[in-house]
Parts: sequence; C-alpha cells; structure tokens
Amino acid sequence: MAPKVLITPRSFREGGEAPFALLREAGLAIEENATGKTLDEDAMCARCADADGLLVGIDPVTRRVMEASPKLRAISKYGAGLDNIDLAAAKERGILVRAAVGTNARSVAELAVGLMFALARHLVPAGATTKAGGWGRTRGVELQGRTLGILGLGSIGREVARMAHGLGMRIVGFDPAVAPDAPFLAELGVSLAPRADVIREADVLTLHLPLLPETRRVVDAAALASMKPGALLVNTARGELVDEEALLAALVEKRLGGAASDVFSQEPPAAGHPLLALDHFVLTPHIGAYTVEATRRMAETAARNLVEMLAEAGVR
Repeated sequence: MAPKVLITPRSFREGGEAPFALLREAGLAIEENATGKTLDEDAMCARCADADGLLVGIDPVTRRVMEASPKLRAISKYGAGLDNIDLAAAKERGILVRAAVGTNARSVAELAVGLMFALARHLVPAGATTKAGGWGRTRGVELQGRTLGILGLGSIGREVARMAHGLGMRIVGFDPAVAPDAPFLAELGVSLAPRADVIREADVLTLHLPLLPETRRVVDAAALASMKPGALLVNTARGELVDEEALLAALVEKRLGGAASDVFSQEPPAAGHPLLALDHFVLTPHIGAYTVEATRRMAETAARNLVEMLAEAGVR
C-alpha cells in the first residue's frame, strides 16, 4: 500500500498542481483537510493515525498527536515557524521536521512595510472617515530618516531591512544568531545592538522573531515603557510576542503613536476585544504569507521537503 501523507493547510491547493505532482510522482497517497478549518488536537490525532508523512500549516502537532501516529516519519511545515510542532517529541520519536524557510519572506516583509506606511500616514482611519462622508485630514510622518528597529534578522527581517534601506531609514537590529561581521549588515546598513537598545532607539519597531519560551511577550510593559513617545510597533510574526494588555494600555494612554499586527494571541480575536476599538491599532487576519507568489513557493517547497524526508527515513 502506498505511504499516506496528510495535507492540512487550507490554502495548499492554491499553490497549483505542481506540489501534488511532486507527491504523486513519489508514489504517495494524498489525503487533504477538506473541512475548511484549522484542525484541533483531537482531529489531528484521528487524521494522522495512519499517516507516514504530514504537511502541516498552523494545526497543532503535539506529543499526543505523535503518540497517536505510530507510522509518522516526517513533518513538513508549510511556512517557516515551527512553534506549533513539538520538536522535542519529534526528535525523541525519530520524526524528521523541516520548514519551508525563506519562501514567504518577501510577502511578509512587504506587508510589514505596508503596515508601517499605514501607521505613519493614518491610512485606515483616514479611509474610514472619508468613506463615512468626512474630509478631516490627519497629518502623518515620513519614514525616511526615521530609525527602524528590527527584532529578528532571519530571512524576513533581512528583507524588511533591504526595503527600509531603500527608503532611507536608519536601521538597528537584534538577533543573537547573527555574527557582527555578517556581510548583509554592511550591505543593508544595519547596526547590531542589544535588544533593549533596539527597542529604546526605534521610531518604528518591527518584530520578526520565532515564538520560543524566551521570546514570549518579549514586548512587555517594561519594553513598551522604554519606547520613544509616539513610536510605532509592527508585528507580523506571532501574537504571543507582545503583551496585548500592556499594548492596550500604551495605546490608550497615547504613549505609542500606533500599532499594527497581522497576528494575535487568539486568532481570530474575541469579539469586542478592546484593542479592536482603537483607531490607531491596525489588525489584519494573518495574511502575511498569503500571496499568490508565496503560496506557490511554500506549497512546492513543503511538498519537496516531505518527499525528501520520507526517502531519507526509508519510507517507500
């Protein structure tokens, strides 16, 4: 019987026929998530029970899911972040894990920069006011000459730096994995600094860190209090990187000029969440990687990664 692979991301099919062809040519039997929803842990346990491989989006791949999946040998992430996968459990069970690194960098970076412009020029409230019949103008600021602080200089953070360099921004960044002599720093005009200094110096702070125990709520009340009055915060990484209660307080008290996020700690956020009522808080529904180009790249790379890992694991 052909090895079975489960595909969970709702947008995977939008990547075209090529990813499916890769899987079929490898002799794999494909099962898709046709629910139109992200699977919860119970559903993952049931659906993965006889799977040899898993191509997963943001659905939880916990220790319990792996224990319920005795044949599972490879997990391919449709995207870059691995925080929904229990990597320790996977290692213990000899399950290979690989992310589609870099495939969505341009798309997420473009959204991050777009959100910077949205905040700097008050685009969302200005548009809403005008559509409602008003014509009140709110004065914005230019990004040129402003200091951009980047937390996380992986593929997405670097792409943001490339765009910001073109805009004439001063760039300071923090990433403990980046060597001080990394060539891209000089190329893009990025100065490395301690995390606290980056947060304190930024006119615009953008987050591109993975969600780890040490990065959870990295932007907390103390960090927000250290930011410049009127500074802007952009988060296209993970909602849990920010203490949302502290952010609400900073925005209500007008200590920050605004915040924009493509991610939230609970997605979608609960109806009536107080952040949603603020004109200077912009929220988009986790669309950073949701472009025609990124969807295609992620699907093809994730499929190729899965085929290669299953071959490496001896699954035929």
